[in-house]
Amino acid sequence: MEFFNIKSSVGLVYDEFIQNADSRTGNWFLMSSPLPQTIIIAAYIYFVTSLGPRIMENRKAFDLKGILIVYNFGVVALSLYMCYEFVMSGWGTGYNFHCDLVDYSNSPQAMRMAATCWLYYFSKFIEMLDTIFFVLRKKNSQVTFLHVYHHSIMPFTWWFGVRFAPGGLGTFHALLNCVVHVIMYSYYGLTAMGPNYQKYLWWKKYLTTIQLIQFVMVTSHISQYFFLKDCPYQFPIFIYIIGSYGLIFLFLFLNFWYHAYTKGKRLPKVLQAQTWAHHSNGVMNGNANHDKDE
Repeated sequence: MEFFNIKSSVGLVYDEFIQNADSRTGNWFLMSSPLPQTIIIAAYIYFVTSLGPRIMENRKAFDLKGILIVYNFGVVALSLYMCYEFVMSGWGTGYNFHCDLVDYSNSPQAMRMAATCWLYYFSKFIEMLDTIFFVLRKKNSQVTFLHVYHHSIMPFTWWFGVRFAPGGLGTFHALLNCVVHVIMYSYYGLTAMGPNYQKYLWWKKYLTTIQLIQFVMVTSHISQYFFLKDCPYQFPIFIYIIGSYGLIFLFLFLNFWYHAYTKGKRLPKVLQAQTWAHHSNGVMNGNANHDKDE
């Protein structure tokens, strides 16, 4: 009897909570309830941390060179498209980069922004393949807690973003993330193509700086909310979530940067450069040990 009372209470809380959701996105794929995505995320965590490594334990690592090339440049193309859509639906056509509110109307531009937010959310499930490829290639040392945490928490939190606030100032970090992904996955794609393309990777030393700039920009942009005299942003909880997430990863990034630098400068110049790239490659994806396509 008590179980049914608890279940009923949870149901009432959820019904009251979901009443404030954006009705426009309610019927979109994976948007009816957080349960489907929770099952997908749980299955992902179970596979990459337990089932996958056990299946691969006595098997030869898969050679996924061709798949990795297509996958990485596919993510580049998708990220470029999302950059364009974020710009055309708000960030380049009316947003002032300060107190940008969510437009809940059915206007073409408002719907375009909402659709772009959903596409960004769905892209986080595609990017789970990063980890699955690690497992299939038996690079289990790269399946770190930070990496899995990042790939799990992003889609989970973005479900609420798409369902409640698909637009406004809470989407700036998504635009920046798409820009950085264009650069990072281009690097991964060229790396996957083999040593003949190393000459085109002279710019890898700038990856660290690019990621640092991203985290600083995200944190600075979202923090201005606390200094604006009047900003009636509809769901302030997302401000706190984005701000906390930005600060956490900025701190982790600086920690990785510090260790890479202090360790690297004790090495010969050639190894120093390798160490620098090694530590800078994967911070965006929540992994400081992310030599993705060796």
